[in-house]
Amino acid sequence: MSQHADPRDERIAQLEAENTALHEQVAALVARVGELEGQRAKDSHNSSKPPSSDGLGRAVRTHRSLRERSGKKPGGQAGHRGTTLRLVEGPDTVETHRPAICGRCAAPLDGVAADRVERRQVHELPPVRLVVGEHRAETVRCPACQAVTTGAFPVGVNAPAQYGPRLRALAAYLTQQQFVPYGRVRELFSDLLGRALSVGTLVGVVRRGAQAVAATTHAIRAQLADEAVQHHDETGVRVSGRLHWLHVQSSRWRTAYTLHAQRGGAAMTAVDQPTFRGVHLHDGWAAYRQLVGRRAPTPA
Repeated sequence: MSQHADPRDERIAQLEAENTALHEQVAALVARVGELEGQRAKDSHNSSKPPSSDGLGRAVRTHRSLRERSGKKPGGQAGHRGTTLRLVEGPDTVETHRPAICGRCAAPLDGVAADRVERRQVHELPPVRLVVGEHRAETVRCPACQAVTTGAFPVGVNAPAQYGPRLRALAAYLTQQQFVPYGRVRELFSDLLGRALSVGTLVGVVRRGAQAVAATTHAIRAQLADEAVQHHDETGVRVSGRLHWLHVQSSRWRTAYTLHAQRGGAAMTAVDQPTFRGVHLHDGWAAYRQLVGRRAPTPA
């Protein structure tokens, strides 16, 4: 008698194979979902990603202070010695308030020496206003030989109308050191001086300032190349709405910044110093490994 396979056994084997394949597919999908969720959860607080990559929708995280409570009330403490504004010996101006007549009998007090003088001083800003200084170069004909000679304008006075060095320095300081937006700097100058500098003027001021410190920047980079250790890092910044990277090289006493459109190899080429043979310290970002010099040993 011939033996035939039971169709039910074949069906069971087929279902078991399909079940095994489905289990493997589900496991792979679960692993992929976990990987994607992990990437989505990363930000500048839990990874090497820069703050600029967090986006506007990322919730701001608050961190609990590590300082221990002192048990004292906030603010100034009772008995604390504050800083008192003191009189100066050489005030810029002195205004004398002298009585003209006697407060009792109304006798005139002209020419009567004062018995004592009480001093009070007010520390105040001078009136803030824009001062316009005009320079005139005269042309004079010599009466002896009839030659014509023209006076020379001071160095830096190049245009018919321009802003002076102190005003330009303040604009550069506000935008570059205090990070005040150009719009607010324009508003400040308009409110205080009655003159709102255009954005183009502010940009030109910053560019001329950068040119003025170019030699100093070059000297700092040259001195960094002679250091024993350099620290490297970078963070994202927005330039005209587009993502750029601000790269930093620093030692104990010197710091140099480089703005670059990229974060990787091209940026490293721009900031690298081939003469540097010290130790590079960085966070392990792969692009840093192409820098020359000796690398700091990896911690065990």
